[in-house]
Amino acid sequence: MVAAMGEAPETLLFDLDGTLIDSALGIGRCVAHAMEALGEPIPDADALRRWIGPPLRTSFGPLLNDAQRTERAVELYRERFDEIGWSEHTIYPGIETALRALHAAGHHLAVVTAKNQPHAERIVAHLPFADLFEIVVGASYDGRLGEKPELIGVALDHLRQDPTRCWMVGDRHMDIDGARHHGMRCVGVLWGFGGAEELREATRLCARPDELPDVFAASAVGV
Repeated sequence: MVAAMGEAPETLLFDLDGTLIDSALGIGRCVAHAMEALGEPIPDADALRRWIGPPLRTSFGPLLNDAQRTERAVELYRERFDEIGWSEHTIYPGIETALRALHAAGHHLAVVTAKNQPHAERIVAHLPFADLFEIVVGASYDGRLGEKPELIGVALDHLRQDPTRCWMVGDRHMDIDGARHHGMRCVGVLWGFGGAEELREATRLCARPDELPDVFAASAVGV
């Protein structure tokens, strides 16, 4: 399938956690590992779900209220993540079929995530649809580059794309806020960790991965 006459392909930036993969298990276990090692209480399951999306320092910081302990928590998290946490995820049913349909239609695909760059590249490389992405953009290891507006900016610069021809696809408000910062449209996906209320400012909402090709087919003809 290729783009129909008059339909220009667009660039679609995909979040990773909560959009392409369900990473709750790995993230939760790594947070628990870090907090336990520091002698701190482990957040409950509902609280841990809110850790999926923001940079690690953004989540550890308010709980530990100490810069050095926050950095140690990040180190401990990454130790376990490097060993096994990176692989503790599942791919959302239907996402591969949707991505392949979008790629076949001529859209340019990329990943933009708050995960640090080495982890993001490692995870994406092991996905069965890794070949579809032109670039993977993640946070810097030291945290200097980690917020979604900055990460989207890196992707746009690399891809040399006009933001008005791009979409951000994600499950958290950080994805929506990052897209709006650049004047981009955005799709909020409801199978992740955000929910409809958190994503209310998205251009479109999607309940299932198999809806994504229709969303972008409609946008190409101005629907």
